[in-house]
Amino acid sequence: MALYGVPVGGGIAIGRAHLLQQSMDDVPHYAIDDADLSAEIERFEEAIKATRRQLEQLRMSIPENAPTELGAFISLHLMLLTDVTISREPVDIIKAQKVNAEWALRRQTDKLTEQFDTIEDTYLRERKHDMLQVVERVFKNLRGQETELAVNLELFDDTILIAADLAPADTVHFKDNRIAAFVTDYGGPTSHTAILGRSLDIPSVISLHHARALIQEDEWVIVDGIDGVLIVQPDERTLEEYRERAREYKSHKRRLNKLKNTAATTEDGINIEILANIETVEDMTAVNKNTADGVGLFRSEFIFMNRDTLPDEDEQYQLYSRIIKKAAGKPVTIRTMDLGADKNPRWFGQPDALNPALGLTGIRLCLAEPVMFRTQMRAILRAGVHGEVRMMWPMIASLSELRQCHAHLQTAKEQLLERNHHFAENIKVGIMIEIPAAAMMVGTLLKYVDFISVGTNDLIQYTLAVDRGSEAVSYLYQPTHPAVLKLLAHVFRTAQRMNKPVSVCGEMAGDAALTRLLLGMGLRRFSMHPASILGVKDVILHSSIEHLEAHTARLLRNDDPARAEELLEKINHPETIKAA
Repeated sequence: MALYGVPVGGGIAIGRAHLLQQSMDDVPHYAIDDADLSAEIERFEEAIKATRRQLEQLRMSIPENAPTELGAFISLHLMLLTDVTISREPVDIIKAQKVNAEWALRRQTDKLTEQFDTIEDTYLRERKHDMLQVVERVFKNLRGQETELAVNLELFDDTILIAADLAPADTVHFKDNRIAAFVTDYGGPTSHTAILGRSLDIPSVISLHHARALIQEDEWVIVDGIDGVLIVQPDERTLEEYRERAREYKSHKRRLNKLKNTAATTEDGINIEILANIETVEDMTAVNKNTADGVGLFRSEFIFMNRDTLPDEDEQYQLYSRIIKKAAGKPVTIRTMDLGADKNPRWFGQPDALNPALGLTGIRLCLAEPVMFRTQMRAILRAGVHGEVRMMWPMIASLSELRQCHAHLQTAKEQLLERNHHFAENIKVGIMIEIPAAAMMVGTLLKYVDFISVGTNDLIQYTLAVDRGSEAVSYLYQPTHPAVLKLLAHVFRTAQRMNKPVSVCGEMAGDAALTRLLLGMGLRRFSMHPASILGVKDVILHSSIEHLEAHTARLLRNDDPARAEELLEKINHPETIKAA
């Protein structure tokens, strides 16, 4: 039996299945007498306190070899735990309905789940799983169950975990427990489970939906983290095939690791810049480990999320400065906050929108809240004295928006001058190209900026009217769709003609299967998740741009979406590569 999901951690593992049970599968429901309500509320509050102590202890005891993201994710879970929707509203249900704490927590969880499911932004919708992971830990404390994965597990060598979902805290002692791979029923490409899977560098597949229900304890399974396949009870022929594939993958990884200090130069001598996308200061460890040429995208909006107050200028300045100093002279591009109706921090109320992706979001929100916008720009300008910093504005759609941004930037500079603050007076500014209108008008917009970066994730969604987070239509999300490629080609050619740097910071940049296509289209600056850097670099080193341009031209002339993948395969075909 083979099950298919989303691959997030490369490699292949063969081992015995160990099923993790979910505490909330069977939730008790019973009435509480008036005389016992205070004691029941106290029991719930003690569970919240115990959960906080456990998470704080886990954060303090993270092993040195753990992923750098782990501490940030556990901190996020601590912040979620303090949210009134988890820590206080179940108490209101206990009082109003006179029910036990477990049932009140379950009712509140169902309500929160429904709210998360209405969010259109993929990243934020997947934060539902973080909420569920926090609730699961509280529930275990209510039931007096062990909360740590490491407790009472007598695991086989090469144990493969099968779970509905995994919390960041569950992965703290993976290596100590001989975990060879994991699979989950839930999660998406941008979930924290997916990010940890990539960072742990062990085979992992998520979003399998029914794996936990279909697999028995101790069954032999194969986890293919390359193609996203879980094979249950494989026969001997299949086992031998995957053993050979596992050996080949390990050999490939050893070869990639040797490329860390190798410049990304094509066979015909063209230097390619490889930058990293980051969300936290901790991400800089992976950036430096993989010898990226700098940070092509720092998503600053995550500073503003999961907190009750707006970060002030000094707090932002300190954080940006830490990132810049860790970059050690390499360029850092900070994108101003990309918040909106569907990325709505608790401290900032916005009315519900029927279509949040088309509402008050990105630069529109920044311009609607100029004090907040200028505060962030002042912090970036001040941090700019510590290294090479670039400022980038998100979701620009028109020249009028761009002119307003420049006016606010000038005001921010004047305010710093009045306060006698040192700052980067000649900071380079750029914009995200992620709306078809901006892509079509890129020639005009480029006259007013120093560089541009293409956000392919949103550009594809807006161009094809496809929500890639929706299982019903995600198959229509096609990076190689002729309309998408023609827009990208127009952007690249225009930037090259105007001698302005252009990068791609969406998922297309980190997909090694698309590297040769982008090179042939003229892209010379890629920005991606740090884990993708070596794989993309390897493709670059074995590519000749002169040869690729002719093959790419054929794909750009294609108008049939059904033929796009076939033509892409020809670009990546071994014979084509050999000819290069």
